[in-house]
Amino acid sequence: MILKKLLTAATLAALTSSVMAADAKEELTKAAKALGEKGYSWKSTSERPGGGGGRGGGAQEGKVDKDGTVYLTSTFRDNKTEAYIKGEKFAYTNQDGQWESAADAENAEGPGRFRALMYRNYKAPAAQAQEIAGLMKDLKKEGDAYSGELTTEGAKTLMSFRGGRRGGDNAPEITGAKGTAKFWVKDGVLSKYQYSVQGKREFNGEERDLDRTTTVEFKDVGMTKLEIPEAAKKKLS
Repeated sequence: MILKKLLTAATLAALTSSVMAADAKEELTKAAKALGEKGYSWKSTSERPGGGGGRGGGAQEGKVDKDGTVYLTSTFRDNKTEAYIKGEKFAYTNQDGQWESAADAENAEGPGRFRALMYRNYKAPAAQAQEIAGLMKDLKKEGDAYSGELTTEGAKTLMSFRGGRRGGDNAPEITGAKGTAKFWVKDGVLSKYQYSVQGKREFNGEERDLDRTTTVEFKDVGMTKLEIPEAAKKKLS
């Protein structure tokens, strides 16, 4: 009888935990969708506490109009690139600061082709947050914050993210992947999120540790509007 009561209590606790996690995920998804519908500005930073091979941390800033058009600036070392993305169309600045189109990028060699892949598969931060919520193993709510562990596959997916896009199918296999994510919500709208991922990957025949923390913060929610330069508009048409 005692064992039966213990099992029943354990089952109820598990069910309650599952329901609470589902409710938290639904609330978080709604908050991320609400952000995407309003237009917003954001800044994203990535840090690699332990190095971990590959490219170092970088920064992105951008704006999203309520119609979904994205303005993105990416900085790597001393190089800055601007881009406007609208659906499958995009325009970006080359190394000389001139605006190029999707067709220009796809017909280019080297960095141009890389940009074509990046911008065509780009997901704005509000949409990224919704996807990350779906990669969580569990999700708990504490005050206005939601946090939990990522699934193994979820951690692998986020390790393959490069500025809003996933890595290619030929990327080296990641082992020992794990990670956590946390989201902050204010007045029913997502205001910030952060995820940390760790694992191992082979670089040039040597296994290296990966460790990256990415933080995305939002501002000017509902007040952000885009003014696209004429040169960029022509490349978007």
